[in-house]
Amino acid sequence: MRTLFNGTAKRSTSVALFLATVSTATLALAEAKAAEVLNIYSHRQPFLIKPFIDAYTAKTGTEVNIVFASKGLAQRLEAEGTRSPADIVLTVDIARLSVYADRDLLAPVRSEILEKNIPAHLRAPDGRWFAFSKRARVLAVSKEAPDARKISRYEDLADPKWEGRICSRPGSHVYNRALIASFLHASGAEKTEAWAKGVVANLARRPQGNDRAQVKAIHEGVCDIAIINSYYYGALKHSDKPDQREWAKAIELVFPNQDDRGTHVNISGGGVAKHSKNKAEAIRFLEFLTSEPAQQLYGSINFEYPVNPAVPILSELRSWGAFSEDKMPIGRISELAADAQKIIDRVRW
Repeated sequence: MRTLFNGTAKRSTSVALFLATVSTATLALAEAKAAEVLNIYSHRQPFLIKPFIDAYTAKTGTEVNIVFASKGLAQRLEAEGTRSPADIVLTVDIARLSVYADRDLLAPVRSEILEKNIPAHLRAPDGRWFAFSKRARVLAVSKEAPDARKISRYEDLADPKWEGRICSRPGSHVYNRALIASFLHASGAEKTEAWAKGVVANLARRPQGNDRAQVKAIHEGVCDIAIINSYYYGALKHSDKPDQREWAKAIELVFPNQDDRGTHVNISGGGVAKHSKNKAEAIRFLEFLTSEPAQQLYGSINFEYPVNPAVPILSELRSWGAFSEDKMPIGRISELAADAQKIIDRVRW
């Protein structure tokens, strides 16, 4: 060992070249190994993501790691900077997804597959984020209230005849704030605030709970009408808890505004992390999420609608009713979120 360092200059040069070759080979092996691993930061719960990961691993052999957190992942990515191991970010709601884009934490992506499979209004113009599934913001109405089942528009909720008959979660929740933002886009600030004020005047109780709690309230006779995300109905209908299945039996869904702008939808989505070390594989995973097998998984596991127009809607979702969606650019929701929140605060929703 020592002779290697104490010999002639020629021998020293040979040793240096040998070590450099070994180092290069070791680095190449490490990079090859890294190329087989994909790291995902997700706001979606692991049990909802695991079937997609299993399907992708079975298809490609890629090892996928996932970090789950309900909050704080954007701050974590910022703190990690270029050292971040994250390749992909997955989350729900356009407002949450936009946080990553606004903080410059997502890489611009160009993919013919993504652009073909995802309509333009459901992806960022610069390719920083993409929608992978849709959830409709619908009305749950009591089967015991025939008059409520005749509601056809969100605007109808502000009619004084529904006083004391509507239930809702707080307006400041991202799901309701997104709905109000869509109103702002369609009708402007004055009409939106008047509508929100009318809805609050018609509430049967103070805003509380999640969307499940609103369906439960209808079952219990607290109210006849509630605003919920469509997938909650599927989750309750197929719950392993008998009481929740009974809640679902008490309602039917109304898809509002079918004669004008369409039913408001929000998304689950994601993008490639800005400092991903494996961008090609990350893009391949996003493309997989828009393929028919993955789009069908969104329907069968999460009761969400496909974004890929070529993928048929599952029979369970079709049984709830066909609908036309509001095709406003989904990014406008995050742009109008601050104004929507001001209205929510003023009307005390």
